[in-house]
Amino acid sequence: MKITPQCVVALTWTLKDTLGETLDELDEPVEFLLGGDDLLAKIEESLQGHEAGATIELHLEPENAFGDYDENLVFLEARKLFPAELEEGLTFDGAALPVGVNPDTPTDHIYTVTEIYPEHVVLDGNHPLAGIAIRLSLKVESVREATEAEIGQGSMGTGFFKLESQAPGNNTLH
Repeated sequence: MKITPQCVVALTWTLKDTLGETLDELDEPVEFLLGGDDLLAKIEESLQGHEAGATIELHLEPENAFGDYDENLVFLEARKLFPAELEEGLTFDGAALPVGVNPDTPTDHIYTVTEIYPEHVVLDGNHPLAGIAIRLSLKVESVREATEAEIGQGSMGTGFFKLESQAPGNNTLH
């Protein structure tokens, strides 16, 4: 079956930066819904018409991947507002930030704790791969028609490196 605008593909991949440093490797196939919210538009575009077994090499500039880095999404907040067990790398849903943080902090972002000082915490609302051009080696492991339920959901539940909102501190990079 050829990949169509609305089907389910199982992919494996190697994701690298432009210097060749491996950022992620997906060895076991993961299913994604095309025509939903699972994959970046340029990835979906490049998959069209291919079949199982196809390998595709992509180079994505930041505007086609995770966006440019926006320094306006970096906030310095009071350390005392956060739990004592706070660690660098923990993430917070913008809608669940502690009371007392800057009211101008957009609530529709996921914030990563990038630095911790005795009096302050640095929160970064950029995707960890924002501002980075990426090289992606994809392999199409299988292709099948999407069910009506899957189409209705708009996702297989596995986004391509999307930060998903969960409980504070439990967010993960997908």
